[in-house]
Amino acid sequence: MSSQLHPTTRRSLAAGLALIAFGVLMLLGQLELAGGVKMLILPALAIIFLAWGLATRTFGLIIPGGILAGVGLGVYLIAQPLAAVAEPAQGAIFLLAFAAGWLLIALLSPLTADGFHWWPLIPGGIIGGLGALILAGDAGLQVLRLLGYAWPLALIAAGAWILLRRRA
Repeated sequence: MSSQLHPTTRRSLAAGLALIAFGVLMLLGQLELAGGVKMLILPALAIIFLAWGLATRTFGLIIPGGILAGVGLGVYLIAQPLAAVAEPAQGAIFLLAFAAGWLLIALLSPLTADGFHWWPLIPGGIIGGLGALILAGDAGLQVLRLLGYAWPLALIAAGAWILLRRRA
């Protein structure tokens, strides 16, 4: 007899356990039996989705798990150990943590049935780049201002190129 569970059984087991874990967490949050439970909601949801996705080898569950992990890390960092950090550095720290969640999605993707996915590195790289520019101070903020003017110009140029290319 095989020790491996049938994929349908494994999915049902993972879904049931995820719902139970989420229900227990929400009940504890409502009852406020533990003071810091509310800070654990996002990381716990991340763990539930990541464990569920890895147990069933489903990439679609890794995506919300990674996003929730990044957001949860960002919220924790700016609420706890880095609460004294002034704005806009707090926002930059949050963006870098959020970008780490997107990186986590790409890193865990080879463990799913779908194999490696590189596309989460695009939003993660953009979000991380924004966070890094904000942390860079005045020079980074100046670059962001210039990019604020450049991206609409890039859209205009791309649209014109498409129209002109169509004519040729």
